[in-house]
Amino acid sequence: MATLSKPQTPVVAVVMGSASDYGVMKRAISVLAEFDIPHEVRVISAHRTPDVAHAFCAGANDRGLKLIIAAAGKAAHLAGVLAASTTIPVIGVPMKTSDLGGLDSLFSMVQMPAGIPVGTMAIGEAGAKNAAYFSVAILALSDMTLAGKLEDYRRKMAEEVKQADERIREGRES
Repeated sequence: MATLSKPQTPVVAVVMGSASDYGVMKRAISVLAEFDIPHEVRVISAHRTPDVAHAFCAGANDRGLKLIIAAAGKAAHLAGVLAASTTIPVIGVPMKTSDLGGLDSLFSMVQMPAGIPVGTMAIGEAGAKNAAYFSVAILALSDMTLAGKLEDYRRKMAEEVKQADERIREGRES
């Protein structure tokens, strides 16, 4: 008879201001899964469900969270609200917007008042991936197994670039 293993306690939370952000944030979720980092995924709005945002942060330390990745567009206050409500590091991912292409989101995240920092990544998919990779790097500071996985990943990336360079130099573009 097979036994089900208990899911690991999440150490990273990926929080989106809207379900429409999921298409971009699944990039971050995939990276966390690739590195076997226990995580949870939530949709919490700083403006529409502020009580949920505060409750989420109030219990975050007790639940074992180490990092929060927060994605939002337009006013993009989610990352700041979460950062103001917990001492757990918050990494912001600004979403592209139809109005200003995501600059509004970016400025909302990077222009935090002194003392309430939000580490902010690039707008959109690259930012989502880098938020997860940055989480891996932070967690790897105290986890040698994870540090080894990150080093292996970086070596693999470097090898892929070297192989692409060789193909191009030899006239084999693909």
